[in-house]
Formats: sequence, structure tokens, C-alpha cells
Amino acid sequence: MDPCPFVRLTIENLALKFPVAAKPARSAVHPSSSPCFCVIKLKGFPIQNAVVPYIPPESAQFPEGNSHALAASFHLSKPDVDRLLGKSSIFSGGKRPQLKIAVYSGRRGASCGVNSGRLLGKITVPLDLTAAESRAVVFHNGWISVGVEAKGAAQFHLNVKAEPDPRFVFQFDGEPECSPQVFQIKGDVRQPVFTCKFSFRAPDRNQRSMSLPSEHSNGARAWLSSFGSERERPGKERKGWSITIHDLSGSPVAVASMVTPFVPLPGSDKVSRSNPGCWLILRPGDGTWKPWGRLEAWRERGASDGLGYRFELILDSAAAAGIVLAESALSCSKGGKFVIDLNGGGGTPSGTPRSGGASPGCSPRGSGDFGNGLWPYSAYRGFVMSACVEGNGRGKTVGPVVEVSVQHVTCTEDAAAFVALSAALDLSMDACRLFSQKLRKELTPQDLRF
Repeated sequence: MDPCPFVRLTIENLALKFPVAAKPARSAVHPSSSPCFCVIKLKGFPIQNAVVPYIPPESAQFPEGNSHALAASFHLSKPDVDRLLGKSSIFSGGKRPQLKIAVYSGRRGASCGVNSGRLLGKITVPLDLTAAESRAVVFHNGWISVGVEAKGAAQFHLNVKAEPDPRFVFQFDGEPECSPQVFQIKGDVRQPVFTCKFSFRAPDRNQRSMSLPSEHSNGARAWLSSFGSERERPGKERKGWSITIHDLSGSPVAVASMVTPFVPLPGSDKVSRSNPGCWLILRPGDGTWKPWGRLEAWRERGASDGLGYRFELILDSAAAAGIVLAESALSCSKGGKFVIDLNGGGGTPSGTPRSGGASPGCSPRGSGDFGNGLWPYSAYRGFVMSACVEGNGRGKTVGPVVEVSVQHVTCTEDAAAFVALSAALDLSMDACRLFSQKLRKELTPQDLRF
């Protein structure tokens, strides 16, 4: 498999300090007792916000304890880089793209589209993205003045760098429930690499475990039984969905199987966070199927139309222990992007963080006490994967697009596991539809269609 070139642009190590003699205006809140923040812009990309820690003015250097704290990141494909460099326009004039940062003191918020914080100043950092396509480049690292010098400019610390981040790009040639092919994409070249088989697992009335397609071994059945819920719910539920990823030789290389049914909360037509549906992602190993990850999904409460999700990497053979790599929400009507991006800086999950924060990555959280030197910390670093998922608002028209970092793919089964995970997330959009809404016929067993 041949990867696509990508550039990862990161903004890290933010800090703010004021000269000793500086006195903020009476209307401003002093930064030592109130949070500061900044607004980060790159043309053609969504605006990102980040909290800026305040440090005492006598600190000449950036505190070591805050090093490598990621504030924002942008992932640039080759077309993105060309667009920013103006290669698609004869009127570009050869100008370098710029990263623009506006720094504010006071609390973050907006009224009528205007930030409620006090603007301290703006910073522009020129970007040489051509060089970053082949090697790591640091565009700025250190302190820079913001505001007017005569009034006692604040000092703002940041690190802006870019580095190559090649990825494999896959696209489903249709919705997962339609059993499509999966193509690898590089530029204008589309090469088939996987096929999908969607199926319904019929429940066994004599046993509480679910039966599997014939290509699944008894080992997989045992795992599905141990991870699945033993509850039997009368009435409405969505259950038994399974999608198997095959390589071009026809051999199964990954499975996503619904092990806990999607059931509405009593007196409601929504799948709740307190009782989510669950998928198990399996991959082959040592002659049998082994669990690799677990995806839970539910419908967010209130007026939000969000699909809440949590993805957990399963640790070895311990069914109850795992590392949460992603936990956030997507719009059910508009869709969005599921991202696993481990920055190691104590951030929050990518996408739409529940707390409203702006950190673009997440630090793994374990259900046990796992040291930084233990698996999977040593195996998963930086950007891991992303998947673009369409919403249900206007009806789905294309299959998911999946990007996987080259450093996390050493064999076909590695890539297939991420593809299976993206299929499970896409199918969760349908599984979490309101139960007052009818599913498409592809998602309904033939004997239940009417």
C-alpha cells in the first residue's frame, strides 16, 4: 500500500506574561486571576480556540512542566498544502500562507458574534509548508510581544512547527450495510483493497450468545458472548448487526459485531448514555479471533442531536480493562469527523468535546493503573486515525472516508481493524436513530420488513 502525503501543523507550549510595571485597564480582568485564551486561524480551516496559561513575569524561560502541551493542530493533505501555497491560482503572487493568532485576556465567550475577552494583540506566523512536506520545520519557538510596546506589551510564548505525517486513505464505495468494496485512495488513483460483508446475526433462543457467520471461529463467538450484554429486552431494539472486512483473497481480516443491542430508554425513543449500544472490533491472531477495541454509542440528551461515542482499546485478554482513546460526539444530522489523536498533553478527545474545550487531541485514560512505559502507550502516539461520517439529515450519499497514520499500520490486519471501526461508527448513526423513525430496508432483517 502506498500512503498519501500529509503535513501536521501543531501549535504548542502557549503561555502569557506581563511586564511588572504593566497595569491592565480597569475594565479588564487581571490575567493572574482570570483565564486568558487565544483564537487560532488558518485560511480554509475551522477556527480553533485554546486556553493560555499565565506565568509570573520574572520567569525568563518557559516552564518545563508545561512543555509539549498541544493547543491546536491542523492536518493538511497535499491538496490543502497546494491551496494554501496558491498553486491552484495564477493570482497567488507566491505569498506564503500565514497562521494568525489573536490573544485575549478575560473569560472566553461571545455576544452577538463579538468575543467578550479583552484583545491584547495579534500575531502572524509565516509558514513555509513546501519544506514541511519532506522534513520537520519549526516556524517559531519562544517569546513574542503582543500589543503596543509603549503601553507595556504582554509576552506570548508559543511553538509552531510542521512535520510530514503520511497516511493511508480508504473510502467505502457505498454505505457499509450495502456490503461495498473499500478503495485505497492516492490522488486520482482508486485501488480496491478490501471487501465488506454486512449481515444479521440471529439470536439463539437456547443460548444468550449470538451466532456468527460461518467464517468466524468459535473463539470469536466466545469473545462476543463475554463482551455482550445478557439482557433480553422485549419490544423495540436494534441488534445482531455485523460487518466483516475481507482482503482481496477473500480471507476475513477484521470484524465489527454489535454485542449489546441498541435499546431505547423506557418511556423514550432514544438510546441513552446510561444504556448504550456496543460494538466489538475483532482481528485475527494466533489462529483465532481476538478483541481489539470496543465502541459504545448513544444519543445525546436534551435538544442536541448529537451521537455520543466512546472508543476503548482492549488490553490483552482482560475483558474489563481498557484504554479510552476517544470520547466525544458527532452531529446526527450533519455528521462529522471521528478522530483518535494522542498528543500526550492531557487534552480532551477530538471532534466536539463534551466540556466545550478546544483541545484537538486526547490523552489515553485507563480503567486500570497503567504506566507510560506499558502497552499501548508505547504503540499509539500522535495522530492515529480519522473517519468522516455522514449524518442522517439529508440521507447518506457516500461511504465513510478513513485516514490511518502510516506508523500504525504494519500489516493488512492493522488497516482492516481501523476500517471496521469506521464502519461500526457509521452504522451507529442508524442504530441511534430515534425509534419513532423507520430504518432503511438494508438494516432490517427480511422477515421483519413490512
